[in-house]
Amino acid sequence: MLVPVLLFLVGFGLLIKGGDWFVDGSVGIARRFHLPELLIGATIVSIGTTLPEVMVSSQAALEGNAGISYGNAIGSIICNTSLIAAITIALAPGKVNPKTFSLPTIFFFGAAVSYALVAYTTGRFQRWMGIAYLCVFVIYMIVSTLQMKKHPELAEDAEEEGAGGKEKTLAQEILLLVIGAAAIALGARFLVDNGTKIAAALGVPDSVIGLTMVALGTSLPELITAITSLIKGHGSLSLGNVIGANLFNIILVSGAAITISPFAIPAEKTIFGGINSSLIVDIPLMLAVMAIMCLPAFKKGELKRWQGILLLCIYAAFTVYQFVS
Repeated sequence: MLVPVLLFLVGFGLLIKGGDWFVDGSVGIARRFHLPELLIGATIVSIGTTLPEVMVSSQAALEGNAGISYGNAIGSIICNTSLIAAITIALAPGKVNPKTFSLPTIFFFGAAVSYALVAYTTGRFQRWMGIAYLCVFVIYMIVSTLQMKKHPELAEDAEEEGAGGKEKTLAQEILLLVIGAAAIALGARFLVDNGTKIAAALGVPDSVIGLTMVALGTSLPELITAITSLIKGHGSLSLGNVIGANLFNIILVSGAAITISPFAIPAEKTIFGGINSSLIVDIPLMLAVMAIMCLPAFKKGELKRWQGILLLCIYAAFTVYQFVS
């Protein structure tokens, strides 16, 4: 049991550091070839923080482990919102610009509702659905880039956040890109393989490990970004990154996993005498925590401390429920 736990933690470390190296190398190369700053922020940096989820879910899909694939994507959304964003809101509530959130939020709820409809009607995701989500991802990236070109003020914080650092040579940037990608791939394998072993040893379903431990681990880049943004006084940037990451968890992470290996909604954990827990708890909670965070921001243009505290309480209750029920 000790060895799987240690390798599980090593996987976390490789995912986090690998993602950091991958983004640094990608951004450096993109700037070297004079790609627009806003395009870099809208694509490479945003995707970079979601790479751990993509690799973990894809690796799990390749190994036929639907519980990890499903749990990682849904669990990361719940974790991003009710833990990471909640910390930002609880510590630094204040006014926000609804325009910053409008595009990713609209895309998120559209994708999330379609995901829920499939889960409740068929209970199984077909390959064409995964391809459709990946197409939505491409459409979102195009629309997002066009929006920032039309309203460059929305990209100012993201550009400032990605600026700075010592100049590197092209060889160093390529090396960072390659090593980062390799570290992410290796970390994903460690996380999936040993997460499955830990789940078996503890007697809990793979989906529970995916919804909690794996989801928290792959969300650490967003947590680090949130804390850094908060320290630098960029609370809105932090929340914007969380919403964007949540969208990517459906259209990119789930889209890739479903395309690689279509799967059914895991039914290992049940509630109320045999009803699938995912349909009663996980999916409704995913929608609820996003609604709690986003709706007041759209209505009043500000976030209140009570929202952050409520979301943190929800995450604590969700985690306890997963392991004790």
